[in-house]
Amino acid sequence: MIFETKRLLVRKLKHSDLEAFYELESNPKVLQYATGEPKNFEESKEDLEQLIKRYDDPTNDFWIYAVENKQNEDFIGTVALIKDEEGNDEIGYRFIERYWGNGFATELCEGLIQYCKSIGMKKLIGCVVDENVASAKILERLNFVAIEKFISDDIGLPETKYELIL
Repeated sequence: MIFETKRLLVRKLKHSDLEAFYELESNPKVLQYATGEPKNFEESKEDLEQLIKRYDDPTNDFWIYAVENKQNEDFIGTVALIKDEEGNDEIGYRFIERYWGNGFATELCEGLIQYCKSIGMKKLIGCVVDENVASAKILERLNFVAIEKFISDDIGLPETKYELIL
């Protein structure tokens, strides 16, 4: 376990997450504000394998963890901690569509902030596509401050970069 909240457990990805991971990675609605196109089953399997291998790489700066519903142990999404181009600690998350609207994203971000503080991080970054109003509201509610507007290189949409000093 990496950390937990009242309803969520954040842990390393496992091979047994494949079916749910594929559900997440194949849904165009989940990926509409993220990089990449929806993936087929084989691509999802390959991605999951690569993400699991990263845990053992001492030079890894791209951590993707599973988000599990503690009540039933269902895989419901992923959370990312990534060093960006400037060396900042960037966060990101995705949830399987059927779990949207349950307050999981806010709860996850609150827990993630506490976890990051506990391991000595000083600042978090979150980049949100401007059309993704729900995610922007979550970051703003958690005291992230907008520091930059830009057009993303990967998906070509206007984004806002948010920062939280821990």
